[in-house]
Amino acid sequence: MLRACHRSSFLVSVFQRRAIHSKNGSINAFVAIADNAPTPNNITVGVKSNICTSELTTTCSSGILKDFVSPFNATVVDLLQASGVQVIGKTNCDEFGMGSLNVNSIHGPVVNPFQHPSSDTPWETRERRSAGGSSGGSAAAVAAGLCDVALGTDTGGSVRLPAAYCGVVGLKPSYGLLSRWGIVPYADSLDCVGILAKDVALTQKVFDILNVHDPQDPTSVPSSARNEGPTELRNLRVGVPQEYFPAELSFSVIDATKRTLKDLKAQGVTIVPISLRSTSYALSAYYVIASAEASSNMARYDGIQYGTRVPPPTGSDLSKVSDVYSYTRTEAFGSEVKKRILLGTYSLSADAFDNYFLQAQRVRQLVKEDFDRAFHHVDVLIHPSAIRTAPLLESVNYGLDSYVQDVLTVPASLAGLPAVSIPVRHAEDGWPVGVSVVGQWGADELVMKVGQLIESIQ
Repeated sequence: MLRACHRSSFLVSVFQRRAIHSKNGSINAFVAIADNAPTPNNITVGVKSNICTSELTTTCSSGILKDFVSPFNATVVDLLQASGVQVIGKTNCDEFGMGSLNVNSIHGPVVNPFQHPSSDTPWETRERRSAGGSSGGSAAAVAAGLCDVALGTDTGGSVRLPAAYCGVVGLKPSYGLLSRWGIVPYADSLDCVGILAKDVALTQKVFDILNVHDPQDPTSVPSSARNEGPTELRNLRVGVPQEYFPAELSFSVIDATKRTLKDLKAQGVTIVPISLRSTSYALSAYYVIASAEASSNMARYDGIQYGTRVPPPTGSDLSKVSDVYSYTRTEAFGSEVKKRILLGTYSLSADAFDNYFLQAQRVRQLVKEDFDRAFHHVDVLIHPSAIRTAPLLESVNYGLDSYVQDVLTVPASLAGLPAVSIPVRHAEDGWPVGVSVVGQWGADELVMKVGQLIESIQ
């Protein structure tokens, strides 16, 4: 009898693994899948490929870390496993988290799994649209039902933007609440571990598991400073920043956002128009700061201690350090990473430091002050998560237009504030639209409660 049960469980495991592999073939959400199949009644999680795991590769979707396996787990992975959550695979992402459409990956682009229910096209041949980035694999895995929840990282919108494109919930917590130990860094002052799930309730459950102080992470907020912010929805005042409706915003997104605000007003919520005057400068400041920090973080990949190594050609002058590792970096880094290294290195140079990096830090402070003033009058802010619905992969522009995707999500990142993207009504083209709820630092519970309210009235 026991042998028969064991055989039955084994066959179920094989079937489940094959099902995940089969469905993933049309999405490219997972780049590594665990040998153990999902266990009944366990929450399953996909982990972004820039979060360290000791049993699966951590490639950061980069050629320079191809086949790299970390000797340890990130703190967030250990916390989840200790709570019985099962890691089933590593998810695709833009290389080192640098991108907004999940097309900058050695594993290839992630294809959005969404298909409108009324479509009569076979799912495998559906319209190929971006899943967003850089945590596109995590969002797509949740949207496709390959896992219950997924971890991503959010530097300037890398959880909220994919969540909006794929029609799932995406939370960027207050900076410093979730441990970054074991997270491969892109921009240390901006990086946050984020959570993607089908609904706010599961997002909240995972957040509660991870929301603990980690002494291994110097940016982790001490337990004594983790004061719970306001959580009461009674007499809720919602601010709507006028600067978050730029000319690039599609009419369908505006319409879905307005209808959500109208529904909230019908629930007794007070809607307050506000102004965040420094918003127009936030995107430029973000890319200067993030690229500067990235250029420093990318310096560790020299092909000597770990990762890919490209030997210098015969006859190279090995007395020059640059000749030893430049061949590795040239071949193994993707074009977007190289671009940001160059931009960041320039902004930190003696000639440009005052005009670029210091100016960007001043703008960052102005953005924070804008939010501080706003929260004297309102409890949370609500704005569209993205300027449009998911773009077609074949129409992706690798020029400056690709950077505009983050224009609505970057300000909250610069200020270190909690923000959650909630799927609302579909746009005219039938694709998901997300709205973001932003709160003051530490008000993660309130942000998620407002998210649940929006969820309940759809």
